[in-house]
Order: sequence, then C-alpha cells, then structure tokens
Amino acid sequence: MIVNNKAVVRRFNKEVIEQGNVDSFNALIDDKFVNRSAPAGMDNGPQGMICFFNEVLRPAIPDISVTIHDQVAEGEMVTTRKTISGTQTGPILGVPATGKKVSIEVIDMVRVKDGKYVEHWGITTLPELLATLSKA
Repeated sequence: MIVNNKAVVRRFNKEVIEQGNVDSFNALIDDKFVNRSAPAGMDNGPQGMICFFNEVLRPAIPDISVTIHDQVAEGEMVTTRKTISGTQTGPILGVPATGKKVSIEVIDMVRVKDGKYVEHWGITTLPELLATLSKA
C-alpha cells in the first residue's frame, strides 16, 4: 500500500504538474478532495487545484519540470520534497514574464485513499520567488 501511494504521488507530479494531463488529474483526484493549503479565497477543491496548475503555473512556466528529491510514506500519508523548475516566460500571479530560470521548493503531504488524492497540505517557496521576481 505504501509503495502504491508513493507511486500515485509520483504519477501526479509527472503527469499532472509536469505534463498538464487533465485525464490523469481526474483519475487521481477524489471528488471530495480538499487542499488544506489553498490560499484564502481560492477554491480548495479539485477545480482550484487543476486551475492553479493549468491556468496559473503552466502558462507562466511552460517548460515546467518536477524533481522529486525524497518521499516518505506511512499509511495513507505521503510526504514529498521536490523542486518545480523551468523558465518564467509568462506572467505569474501579477508578476510579468522575466525570461529567468526559476525554482520553487515544495514539501507536500498528501493523503491517498484508494489510489486518489483526498487531502493535501503544502509549504512552498513560491511567495519568496514572486517577491524576488517582482524586484527584477
């Protein structure tokens, strides 16, 4: 089960975040999914999650790649330390395109049940990156 849950998270990172595959997203996300780390005012359900990846992140960083550094799993919980990187060729959350290589460090905790994301918690360096880019 733990190996399966880690594989689900790896698949989500490659197929959904990196490739923008909506079919994979729909296959891997539970209808009752809750993003416990969604910013205030943002949809914390499945639509908010796919919207962030495919309407905010991917247009800003079209060559996005995800590097998984570590994964630890226990029961239904999978914690992943990863880097999301690429070139910021489009605007992101109010910051104009810079053409710079960018990296977002992430630590995610995902509860996986029956092969699907049920809950997510995350800490990222996105706010720091945005602050740095806006000064460029």
